[in-house]
Amino acid sequence: MVRRSLPHRSLAALLAGVAALAGLSSGAQAQPRQPDWQLGGVLDVAASSREIAFGQRDKGLGLGHSDVSLRGPLGRALSAQFTLAAHTHDSKLEAELEEAWVETRTLPAGLQLRLGRFASQVGRLNEQHPHADDFVERPLLHRAFFGGHWFDDGLRLNWTAPTPVYLRLGAEVMRGHQLVHEVASARSPGAFTLNARTGGDLGVGSSWQLGLSWLHNRREAEPEDPAAPHEHEAHGAHFSGKRTALVDLTWKWAPQGNNRQRQLAISTEIARIRGINRHDTGTQRHTAGTLAVVWRHTQAWEFGLRTDWLLADHPHLSDFDPLRLREQALMVAWKPTHAQALRLQFTTQRDALDVDDAARRSVQLQYVLNFGAHGAHSY
Repeated sequence: MVRRSLPHRSLAALLAGVAALAGLSSGAQAQPRQPDWQLGGVLDVAASSREIAFGQRDKGLGLGHSDVSLRGPLGRALSAQFTLAAHTHDSKLEAELEEAWVETRTLPAGLQLRLGRFASQVGRLNEQHPHADDFVERPLLHRAFFGGHWFDDGLRLNWTAPTPVYLRLGAEVMRGHQLVHEVASARSPGAFTLNARTGGDLGVGSSWQLGLSWLHNRREAEPEDPAAPHEHEAHGAHFSGKRTALVDLTWKWAPQGNNRQRQLAISTEIARIRGINRHDTGTQRHTAGTLAVVWRHTQAWEFGLRTDWLLADHPHLSDFDPLRLREQALMVAWKPTHAQALRLQFTTQRDALDVDDAARRSVQLQYVLNFGAHGAHSY
């Protein structure tokens, strides 16, 4: 789906229409025991001193990933969700239909089927809305390889095993247009993913989760022309290829298991892309990794440190240019209520080749406000 900038009045009309639909749907429930349709939203506003390479935030004051979601049952067998998201890009307000899916609720043997538009399960963070992250900007890996948040039209089948240790296996068939926009060649469907996620508890206060993901992309990106003017893209992968492999690991610890008061979370993720394009000699690849530590000191205060790195062979016509980028982010967040977060982040980038103005520092102040119903955050 092509994203279009919408005037503020058009966006307000769309949001009002969603709210009206929520009211009609909740009043039309035939079975009182079923949950009503729920309407919720998130406001994400941030001020940035500078843009960072492959970042999602404009310089100055701008709207981040803000959305309005409507979710509820379609009888006893199905549920559905619709999400309208808005953000600013190049000082323009853009709105898009981010989610519009139907999902089964009663399939046997731990199976679940989803059809429509949704965020892929590839990697650790992609399925989560960006405003629920611990940092103002997503890790460099997700910004470079998935455009920050890859959602697409497709079909998903998940299986959750009936075991004491959590185990979920999933497969997706995706259209792929939202991952690679400008293509030299493409086949339909454009992408397939496989993923496995497992985890469990380690005593009373610790837990862990391991994820493995694989993406087969059949949309070959159009190589850039070095002589052409560079335009900043807010969506889609900056670096792509045929085969992407990811592994992620998260460990959390909370005294006596009370993670609302105190919690230490350590997470890491590594990804590699092979088969960049038809000019690839077999030695080209893109590799990225991230390591984050977040400490919840009290229910209201969190502190975080993250280090990211990216090694890429950037295609220019039939040639490849090396790109090296390192990034460090330090953040502190104040959460006076469950629905609010005020986050200050300092980010540095260095050791870069072939990135315009990549050696930079940026200070960002973000405010997130949740209102109404919203889904639970991922692990």
